[in-house]
Amino acid sequence: MADLAATIDELWERRSELTPDDQDANTAIGEAIARLDRGDARVAELDASGEPVVHQWLKHAILLYFRQSQMATTELGPFEYADKIPLKSDYAAAGVRVVPGASARYGSFLDRGVVLMPSYTNIGARVGANTMVDTWATVGSCAQIGANVHLSGGVGIGGVLEPPQAAPVIVGDDCLIGSRCIVAEGARVGDGAVLGAGCILTGSIPVIDAETGEELSRGVVPSWCVAVSATRSRTFPGGEFGLPCVLVIKRLSEGERHDKAALNDVLRTHGAAT
Repeated sequence: MADLAATIDELWERRSELTPDDQDANTAIGEAIARLDRGDARVAELDASGEPVVHQWLKHAILLYFRQSQMATTELGPFEYADKIPLKSDYAAAGVRVVPGASARYGSFLDRGVVLMPSYTNIGARVGANTMVDTWATVGSCAQIGANVHLSGGVGIGGVLEPPQAAPVIVGDDCLIGSRCIVAEGARVGDGAVLGAGCILTGSIPVIDAETGEELSRGVVPSWCVAVSATRSRTFPGGEFGLPCVLVIKRLSEGERHDKAALNDVLRTHGAAT
């Protein structure tokens, strides 16, 4: 893979010289995208210290793939599409369930047991085994979603291709992301975490411990906790305003299963549900 990475980086450096019919370039780019599609490579992962590592050459490959690909028309029944990137296929062989209305672009990876309700998964994204992408949820380009995750209805997982060094959203294993949450701009959600409905989590949003008032991070929800949308007061020349934050209201035992009735009780206790 090191040789392929070096080839892609070299092509990136001279991308202005490439033409759509450059077969050598297209072969190398195609191999990189095929590895993403098969799950043999991934755009980003966490290192031993829990910090994201971005494999920029794969982002370069995606950007080059857009550059080299030509528009094509696809017809499916009464529907017509015009795009540069084809959709994934062979779902049955991959052990993936895809409900009508769902689509995933070629170059994304869906592990075995994934369920796609009517939703969208973009190129470079990776969705772990037995994860459900629920109705109208979106998994943006290069986002990394763990195994046994539930992305509830309408969840928006942001994507990022440029700049190539920018870390994508990373959601750990065993997470529950509540309905209509927005997780974007390189935010991270640790293993086993629960985000209450409607949370907005970006790389600059403060994550605060409800017990101590301590700011735990910007844009990183720790593992094995329940977190909800909140605000904190800030004074400006024009007055006092509530700015968004994410509030950690409960710590979970590692490996604790998400009992939805129990979670609702937690949210009600803290005034986050009725």
